[in-house]
Amino acid sequence: MIHFGTGGWRAIIGDEFTKANLQILAKALADKMKKEGVDNQGMIIGYDRRFLSKEAMRWLAEVFAYEGIKTSLVNKSCPTPVVMYLVQRDNRDYGLMVTASHNPAIYNGVKVFVKDGKDADVETTNDIEKYIEKVVEPVNFMPYEEGLEKQLIEEIYPINDYIDFVIGDIDVDVIRKNAVRIVLDPMYGVAETAIKTIMTTCRCEVDTIHGGHDTLFGGHMPAPDELLMKELAAYVVTHGYDIGIATDGDADRIGVIDDTGRFLSANDILMILYWYLVTYRNMSGPCVRNLCTTHNLDVLAKKLNQECYEVPVGFKWITAKMAETNAIIGGESSGGMAIQGRIKGKDGVYAAALLVEMLAKTGKKMSQIYDELIELCGKRYIVEENYRFNPDLKDAFIKTIIEDKKLPDFPFEVDHVSYMDGCKVYFKNDAWVTVRFSGTEPLLRVFAEAIELKDAKSLCKIYKDFLNL
Repeated sequence: MIHFGTGGWRAIIGDEFTKANLQILAKALADKMKKEGVDNQGMIIGYDRRFLSKEAMRWLAEVFAYEGIKTSLVNKSCPTPVVMYLVQRDNRDYGLMVTASHNPAIYNGVKVFVKDGKDADVETTNDIEKYIEKVVEPVNFMPYEEGLEKQLIEEIYPINDYIDFVIGDIDVDVIRKNAVRIVLDPMYGVAETAIKTIMTTCRCEVDTIHGGHDTLFGGHMPAPDELLMKELAAYVVTHGYDIGIATDGDADRIGVIDDTGRFLSANDILMILYWYLVTYRNMSGPCVRNLCTTHNLDVLAKKLNQECYEVPVGFKWITAKMAETNAIIGGESSGGMAIQGRIKGKDGVYAAALLVEMLAKTGKKMSQIYDELIELCGKRYIVEENYRFNPDLKDAFIKTIIEDKKLPDFPFEVDHVSYMDGCKVYFKNDAWVTVRFSGTEPLLRVFAEAIELKDAKSLCKIYKDFLNL
């Protein structure tokens, strides 16, 4: 019942996300570590603010302790990038984060990180699933207090080390001279302590909304998208702040409101940061995006005399391609991005700090920077539609989309079609549409991009009608 998707294992609490399944996962990973001879490195586990996250972390640790694997537990909820940083810093082979990221509150899950703090790749998660199949229940475990007594479980608080790591890579002096005013919306998640500490160290004025602990996330998904950031936009405009920054539940993704109250999508932020790294930080190299991310990034790369590479959805593909091509930035339309020389995965905290540095160093408003980039690259519109379906229909969808390779009748001339991840149709007028299965929920995701918003909307509707969604 434990299957990994693009963002780790996620499941509904009380359905598949249970103590028994967590113990099975821990036992499988312990067996894998022993087989690979890396069990002496120990395990690092963090957790976010979701319901049962802290308890789940302890249940995992109790199994590792029984197996003789020393486990370090972050003893306060923390951003996912903290765990990735620790895996990289301590040269561990594995680390875990208990989170379901931006999923609805009824979900929880576990992300697996490997060497250098990267998201576990498909080969690794497939191998874990094979070990899971061999686990015999009930799984043995060592009571938590006994694990502490025998020093097979330890509680740590590494957030300050991570904060220093981020501060060490940004221009604190230039930010202090320009006093950027920030509103932060952690969406009841775990970003506030890290981002607020970093920004106040830089003498910024930081205000926070939705900073409390609410396992229901205010009744919404903790996702930094336009609809859920309207309150942040109003706050920025009403109080005259320079930027509004929102993060998802575990702080590995980011959304932005500019000084005019305009929502800047992850696609926009990725372009802005790529431009900044090349133009002001004098970095040189290509960029990487997944297949659901704007092709405007390709246009910008060309303007900067660089190349843009496309990969499947799943951040493990982005980090792998970044390493292969020496890219300086990689990202996805859902809000995650990574920078060369940092941790090898999504880090919303560092992205926030870098954006503030950009405002201070350029002396420009966020709205001005965005408008100048649109003038340079042109404007494209992305539309995303998510269609929930009965899981029993998945095989039929796979047959239609992937096996039979059936396509709707489109109003534009098709240039080529890719089945790298789902189905993506590229048109000769530079528009595109893709349909793929969510890796974490029973959803079909349809993305389309075009020069005209109506065309992007039309492409999504055409696919919806074609599949009777």
